[in-house]
Amino acid sequence: MQKKFVSCENGTIKYWTTESIHPERKSIFFLHGMTADHTMFEQQFEVFKKDYNLFAWDAPAHGESRPYRNFSFFDSADCMVKILHDHHIRDVIVVGQSMGGYFAQAFIKKYPEKVKGFVSIGSTPFGHRYYSKTDIWFLKQVEWMAKLYPFHAMKKAIAKQVSVTQRAYDNMMEMLSTYDKTELYHLMGIAYAGFLKENADMDIPCPVLLLVGEQDKTGKVKAYNKAWTKTTGYPLVLVPDAAHNANVDNPEFVNKYIDDFIEGLK
Repeated sequence: MQKKFVSCENGTIKYWTTESIHPERKSIFFLHGMTADHTMFEQQFEVFKKDYNLFAWDAPAHGESRPYRNFSFFDSADCMVKILHDHHIRDVIVVGQSMGGYFAQAFIKKYPEKVKGFVSIGSTPFGHRYYSKTDIWFLKQVEWMAKLYPFHAMKKAIAKQVSVTQRAYDNMMEMLSTYDKTELYHLMGIAYAGFLKENADMDIPCPVLLLVGEQDKTGKVKAYNKAWTKTTGYPLVLVPDAAHNANVDNPEFVNKYIDDFIEGLK
């Protein structure tokens, strides 16, 4: 994967692509979760780079895409469009893990014609109907509550919660290592604040696949996904031997479902 950059209104975004981009091929845009970076998809890059154009970024305010001002999911959608335009790509399949699913849904709402399909991995839906007043109150408290934990203990707790395998634990610890205490807690705050501000009711016009780790214990992710599939009819698949970072815990299973999903697109 080759590292590139795009200048956006609020900062410079670093992103990675397959070495050659062929506009006639299908393209996949991988969108990682909060406090992570593009390396969480390395097990996907190796499999899909042979047949697809791949794009993956360090999301705004994450990884190498720092500093970044005025974090916003919908403004970030404009950065995604710039990346695709620079490579003459008309549309993509978006694969969003956790918070990456918020970037994906913001992109779909703003640019529905540019999305052929959406794979959610441990993410949750846009839409006011899914979140109670208690849910919203709790999300508003995340930043100050996180500060109650010692920094190193917090990083270990995050990595342990999102993983089942040693590979996924080590990957999460490595991604967290790039942040200092102030950055990490602030990032958690602005990400949830951005979601609460920009959450919107929407209909997704493209095919959708929901993947959730069987052992995902992050917040109410599993409950939200059960409500999501019940409301919309989107297929929901539980990933065995996997927690929140299911694509790192069990890449073989996740890759097969992503591949089958893409093959089924018109």
